[in-house]
Amino acid sequence: MKTRDMIMVSIFAVLTAIGAFIKIPIPYVPFTLQWLFCAISGIVLGAKLGALSQILYVVMGLIGIPIFTEGGGLYYIFKPTFGYLIGFIVASFVIGELSSKIKNFSFIKSLLCILSGLFFVYLFGVLHLYIIYNLYIGDRKTMAWAVFYGSIICVGGDLVISVSAALLSLKLKALNKLYS
Repeated sequence: MKTRDMIMVSIFAVLTAIGAFIKIPIPYVPFTLQWLFCAISGIVLGAKLGALSQILYVVMGLIGIPIFTEGGGLYYIFKPTFGYLIGFIVASFVIGELSSKIKNFSFIKSLLCILSGLFFVYLFGVLHLYIIYNLYIGDRKTMAWAVFYGSIICVGGDLVISVSAALLSLKLKALNKLYS
């Protein structure tokens, strides 16, 4: 791996960590800016390096560095929101893969790539939220509850972030090509 790639992967891992602390507390799943940096990592770094930046972020948190929204450590896999972190890895890969196939990059195409990644964040996040509440915490919740609290009340803010990421990605992708 090139030195530049290692630095960019590290920068996006750190930005995602910083995004965890820029949050608005809402019930069950806090709203953070992690999604912004995850989405942009896929577009700027591509599928593999974007996913690697999110893997690095998750690994740093799991080894005990308190960079997740509620701390860090291996036990975090039993937190109801851990599925969103797994979703970040998949989302960054998907966004990178889709955006790399686009010839004439535009705001709409960028937004569609980002929304495709957001689908996976919610898929993994909502499923993990449901499973942890029902099987680990022992607090019976329905799938409808998990969908409502795990995605519906969050989606407005994430759509605003997605639009912002699409706008930013146009400039950042051009800069990335310039300095590659």
